[in-house]
Amino acid sequence: MHDVIIIGAGFTGLSAAREFARQGKDVVVLEARDRVGGRVESQVNALGERVDTGGQFACDDMANVMALLREHGHRLVSPAFEGRDVSVPPLPSDSLDRARQGAMELRDRYVAMDPDDPAIAGLTVVAWLDRQPEDANQKAAFRSMLEGLWCQPIDDVPLWYMIDNDRRITNEQFELQHFPARTMHALAEDLAAELGDRVRLSAPARGIVWSEGGVSVATPSGTIEARAAIVALPPSMAARLDYAPALPAPLAYALSVWRSGFVIKLFIRYSRAFWLDKGLSGVVMFREPAGLFACDTGTRERPALTGFIGGPSALEWRERGENGIREDFLAFLSGALGSKAAAPLDMLVRDWSHDQWSGGAYSDLIMDMNARDAEAVIAAGIGPLHFACSEISPEYPGYVEGAIVAGRMVAEGLK
Repeated sequence: MHDVIIIGAGFTGLSAAREFARQGKDVVVLEARDRVGGRVESQVNALGERVDTGGQFACDDMANVMALLREHGHRLVSPAFEGRDVSVPPLPSDSLDRARQGAMELRDRYVAMDPDDPAIAGLTVVAWLDRQPEDANQKAAFRSMLEGLWCQPIDDVPLWYMIDNDRRITNEQFELQHFPARTMHALAEDLAAELGDRVRLSAPARGIVWSEGGVSVATPSGTIEARAAIVALPPSMAARLDYAPALPAPLAYALSVWRSGFVIKLFIRYSRAFWLDKGLSGVVMFREPAGLFACDTGTRERPALTGFIGGPSALEWRERGENGIREDFLAFLSGALGSKAAAPLDMLVRDWSHDQWSGGAYSDLIMDMNARDAEAVIAAGIGPLHFACSEISPEYPGYVEGAIVAGRMVAEGLK
């Protein structure tokens, strides 16, 4: 009989396990994949370089992830983002600046609103956007920013939820300020190494039997018992587990109202940072198609761009196949940055849409207009069953920082 079983070895599960281990508790972490990290992962490209193909970035305002990076001796890379940004379709630099400024003003405007204001009841983000005075370019930039960030069509997102969610994202530094030279995934591996054989890979939870006396979790290699369990998965994935007895209706409903985002991430390695030679930052802002974005994630010694295809665009593009995605994205980059963009040394494509063990990318979002208390119901859990994930974190939901905070909080609550 263990003290705690944790289902999921992403940053939430690893952070919780680390706290339990420090408390001297007998904890075991079950991970369905053959690796730790969850939505943070890495791959080796054709040049033999290990690069992040999942979550990657952090900034100085994200205190917990930055402290862990320092604790484990990770060197940070900080892209300069110097030079001119490029817009697709093209806009003169002053018009691009106005579009970008308008998009940020729109975000600041809704974040300042009261999510419980009766005047916004029943409004989606896009319904609210239609009522705003900004011009078409500013609204297109706003839409592309949100759909690229959250990987969902804003037509379906309740405005109250986006207000509540974004209020918890408080960084003043650019969220793409840093990334670890050895990958963010390497930090997850560092945390797992501390836990040793407490972490069990390729051990998916096939069912959870729970009662006031404890829990038992069925895995391919047998059943594991504990006094308590923490489901450290995105809500949409936690909802798919088999629970016996079935979860109470309010909790089952609270888990069911989330939808995973869709994103394709691309790591594009070049022999030279040709965009810098042209006075460009490497940032490409796509207003059409919405949800596409590119930025410089390299160094002078290892020039690279990272691209993202998010939201509805990801579902459309994934039908083109990996080769089609490569060809079409490079064609877009060539139109924005010049013909040299079409000739990379290597290009990795990671499609996170409908991922087997995470459901999607970055973060689940609430898609039910009436689910105002879903996060509180999930955080309360039931009996020996507890739930924790970045999505319901009081800080930085949808980020590695939020995952760490959520993991530590649930462990503190079970002292």
